[in-house]
Amino acid sequence: MAATLSPPPVRPVARPRMSPRRRARTARGIQYALLLVAAAVVVAVTDWRQVGVSFFNPTVAVEMLPTLGRALTNTLVYTAAAFAVGLSLGLLLALMKLSSVRPYRWIATLYIEFFRGIPALLVVVAFGYAVPVALGVSIGSLTAKAALALGMVSAAYIAETLRAGIQAVPRGQVEAARSLGMSHGRTMVTIVIPQAFRIVLPPMTNELILLTKDTSLIFLLGLTPAQYDLTKLGRDFLSSATGGLTALFVIGACYLCITIPLGLLARRLEATTGRGTR
Repeated sequence: MAATLSPPPVRPVARPRMSPRRRARTARGIQYALLLVAAAVVVAVTDWRQVGVSFFNPTVAVEMLPTLGRALTNTLVYTAAAFAVGLSLGLLLALMKLSSVRPYRWIATLYIEFFRGIPALLVVVAFGYAVPVALGVSIGSLTAKAALALGMVSAAYIAETLRAGIQAVPRGQVEAARSLGMSHGRTMVTIVIPQAFRIVLPPMTNELILLTKDTSLIFLLGLTPAQYDLTKLGRDFLSSATGGLTALFVIGACYLCITIPLGLLARRLEATTGRGTR
């Protein structure tokens, strides 16, 4: 008797798989939907009338105008002075870090690690109160105090940036300069350092942005109204009876007027140097 043949097993129909492009489009759609829901929730729960009164009070902004320009100028002066000290000292430390003299490398390493490891706040307080008493000297200029305190901290970061830039200069160019009879010092000044500065321009611009924001610590040194920086001016108006949070909004906008162009400049320099190295 012939064996009965069993019917072949029924295989489940495979569901069509989504293509990677469609999957990516679906994921983007979900993210946009979540973003719209979050925005709608924020708009619904926010008391916009209170926000307008607190952050966008035109009366307070007008009251700040007579002193705002001077505070902005002071902030720029403090930043420029501190950056000048930081750049000069940072270049010296970078060269010491790369020196063949071992004690120079030790000193530079100790300085860099120390000032990168402590808050800038402590350095500002030290130059404002401890250093004059300990050394018996008087630093009469507030700009000098700010330049020394913030510049010494910034120098530690600038030194590492410059050191990386110097080491990034192709070794062949140094050897070519030496083969032409240039001394080591002349090679560094005319060949290596100019190219290193070109390489580190974008991160150096970022360091300038950070230094601009660090000037907010200068209020600890005790400022007269003529010496106010942006942060000190904002603090005074914030504590006034009618100041509200508008002062913070105005001061933040002033800082953005400084830092956003610097950020755009950093990206422009980064793109320019990137094209130059290809």
